Amino acid sequence: MFKKTKVAILGATCFLSGAFITKVADNKVTVGMLQNAQHLLGLNFTNAQLDSATSEVEELRASYESIRKQPLTNDVAPAIMFNPIPVGFTFEQKKEKFEVERAKKTKLPVNREELAFYTVPQLAELIKTKQISSEELTRFFLARLKHYGPTLECVTTLTEELALQQARKADQEIKAGKYKGMLHGIPFGVKDLLATKNYKTTWGSVPYKDQQINMDATVVQRLEQAGAVLVAKLTLGELAMGDVWYGGKTRSPWDISKGSSGSSAGSASAVAAGLLPFAIGTETLGSIVSPSTACGTTGLRPTFGRVSRHGAMALSWSMDKIGPIARTAEDCAIVFNAIYGPDGKDLSVQDAPFNFNKSIDVKTLRVGYLKKDFEREYGFKANDQATLEALRKAGIELVPMELPDMPARDLTFTISAEGAAAFDELTRNGRDQLMVKQDKNAWPNTFRAGRFITAVEYIQAQRVRTLMIQQMHEKFKDVDVYISPSFASNNLVLTNLTGHPCVVLPNGFQKNGMPTTITFMGKLYGEAKLLAFAKFYQSLTDFDEQHPKLAAK
Repeated sequence: MFKKTKVAILGATCFLSGAFITKVADNKVTVGMLQNAQHLLGLNFTNAQLDSATSEVEELRASYESIRKQPLTNDVAPAIMFNPIPVGFTFEQKKEKFEVERAKKTKLPVNREELAFYTVPQLAELIKTKQISSEELTRFFLARLKHYGPTLECVTTLTEELALQQARKADQEIKAGKYKGMLHGIPFGVKDLLATKNYKTTWGSVPYKDQQINMDATVVQRLEQAGAVLVAKLTLGELAMGDVWYGGKTRSPWDISKGSSGSSAGSASAVAAGLLPFAIGTETLGSIVSPSTACGTTGLRPTFGRVSRHGAMALSWSMDKIGPIARTAEDCAIVFNAIYGPDGKDLSVQDAPFNFNKSIDVKTLRVGYLKKDFEREYGFKANDQATLEALRKAGIELVPMELPDMPARDLTFTISAEGAAAFDELTRNGRDQLMVKQDKNAWPNTFRAGRFITAVEYIQAQRVRTLMIQQMHEKFKDVDVYISPSFASNNLVLTNLTGHPCVVLPNGFQKNGMPTTITFMGKLYGEAKLLAFAKFYQSLTDFDEQHPKLAAK
């Protein structure tokens, strides 16, 4: 019995908590120490039982100190891997041709500024038909980034030299008849937690603001292979939380007095302001959904294990996901098609096809909605109800459903535990004090508190997570996709834990002029049907075509 509980006692004791270690005479662990630890954890061992454990606790502490001497950079993943696939789940095996419609009638606008809000297919048509070169388009977006970037505080680094090299290469390839597809020659940006050769990768954080990682993340490599042109590293809230970074606070282009939310703050802000056609973001617990809402963009959070995280900052190995932020669901599909799939480096990535094509009939899909959540009183309710009504009028039958009754929010300490491990050295060497935010809800305090999460409780939480995944699998036996409020629901938290994909898309405005969004959910590895359904909704409305009137400083 003690073997099973001593780690729980140990994990909560302050003398094991890195930066909180207090030297005790002769490194002795006392019964009094363990009494304090067990009170913290709600345990009730006798003094005799605790006394029997002291020597083993001392041995474990010595093991911890030995382990800490091993260099562990952020890119080293633990030898345990999260798998969101429930018992009885299967995904498609056959890979079909990826198809989207060409925007054949697209012409170069007289007012070049209109290019800022063209979709990927529209820009692709202009490049393919040689109405504009990739270099011209790249210079256009670089100029917008330089002009509006300081106002929005959305850029950490412009990759101008690289961008112009890539754009000229794209033009040469296209001229030679080697057109690679719709991303060929299209400028884009990435959240600055993705590594890029010869440029800083700052993670938005003071301790890392001069960091250089001499490699390109897999996502960056794949977009380059598709012919896309990297023009900027974009801001993220420090270590992937919020919109405050070492250089300031990223703004929403709809109202620059308001933050863009986060943590994919710069990605959403830049796309919404027409500084880029698309950008790459990441989500652990809302970091694509939240800034897309504040900025009015369309974002895809893919299934966990869809896109390689090789070269990306790790916050939570079992919850981090990478996805595109763009103007439309179709744009997201085009980008996702270029970045998904195994690379042999992120071993969580499954080899599942993405069979998105223009012939999907969305009216054959079974569509659920979270009836009780939509019936609550909340800020976006009127716009969400209008979304449901628009779909009903278009012939979509909406089936009421509810999420599993599980303690999803209580499981979010998974991020605290994994994040504390990912940034263990930062905490123990005291460099966390350099970070911008130091309040009780900021990372420094969260990482310290994470040292008090016990191994037993962490593992128990993951076992509950297994039950949650299985129950969600049962729910999806009745629907192909379902609709949820973006925030007035347990959905965001629960599905980030289960690994399900979502598309967040604009569906109106608040009275103060800020945009609102609604969330469409898909089955695991079901991005094709999910994005097709989102595209269908966007064909019924024009919210994705509304753009902010941004005034630069």
